[in-house]
Amino acid sequence: MAKTLVSDVIVPEIFEGYVIERTAELAAFAQAGIIAMDPDFDARAQGGGRTVNMPFWQDISGARQILSDAASLTVNKIAASQDAAAIHNDGNAWSVNVLAKWLSGDDPMGAIGTLVGEYWARTDETMLIASINGLLLEFDSIAGDPNILKIASETIAGTTDANRLNGSTFIDALQVLGDRSARLTAVAMHSATEAYLKKADLIDYVPDSEGKPSIATFQGRRVVVDDDLPTRAGTTDGVVYTTVLFGDGAFAKGAAPLAGDPLEGGFGSEAVEMARVPLDSDSVLINRRRHLLHPRGVRWVEGSVAGESPTDAELALAANWTKVYESKNIRLVIVEHNNENA
Repeated sequence: MAKTLVSDVIVPEIFEGYVIERTAELAAFAQAGIIAMDPDFDARAQGGGRTVNMPFWQDISGARQILSDAASLTVNKIAASQDAAAIHNDGNAWSVNVLAKWLSGDDPMGAIGTLVGEYWARTDETMLIASINGLLLEFDSIAGDPNILKIASETIAGTTDANRLNGSTFIDALQVLGDRSARLTAVAMHSATEAYLKKADLIDYVPDSEGKPSIATFQGRRVVVDDDLPTRAGTTDGVVYTTVLFGDGAFAKGAAPLAGDPLEGGFGSEAVEMARVPLDSDSVLINRRRHLLHPRGVRWVEGSVAGESPTDAELALAANWTKVYESKNIRLVIVEHNNENA
């Protein structure tokens, strides 16, 4: 019986687009609107170099001037500034030992695409949380920074409701952005925080429009639960948890199409390459990406990067980030807090 090869079921141009789409569909942060695909970021990811610059005009301000026939208007400056994002180059490869199971389905390309999409969705979420670690340290280094709210006690004995995430302290977190607080539409938390809020009957569930399982919300904001969110030990004892409030599109994502780039031999493209290792009787699927995943308004300064693209550990360094937007225009607020008995 003829053996079905990876190259028999995958069309690189179709597969690449399918994986990008499925990655966005399957990522919890994307479903909550936190990660938003942006055509402008798609285009920027296609450029050369390790970073892309994104100039913008700073907001104008100042009191209105009264017209007079005896004096001229004072001319104010319109200042320009610049955001910047790292271009990520990554990939992975899977051998026939895994692909054999995938190829057994009725729709082998769809089966492979979904599993690869799930892998990249998890990868993107790991990258996002690594970036949150870096932003937390960067915001914390700025005295009185409004994008971080620190209410945690460093000891269990000193913990009160004022140190925990609840309805009252959540309002305090929203108020960090003042009249822009309505922009915050989702909240990411550790499962221990979700459990504490469930015990207090503060997690609500709303029906999904497509008949899927109900969507968890807290104070009207969609909940994303991820145990990779930062936690740390209190100075004396206990645990300090991190919860993050996000606005729509707080992180912008873009992907450069690579499937059209021909290979120097082999089958497929730079994005989706199929290879055969004859002596091992193995088929291999290789998937490569060149993409952006960037928190809007916080510039990537590449203060400490060893390779051509930042690792997760480097995304988590304060030295690689600096705020460039006005604080109210940055679509996230980081809260450090305790939970019950912690």
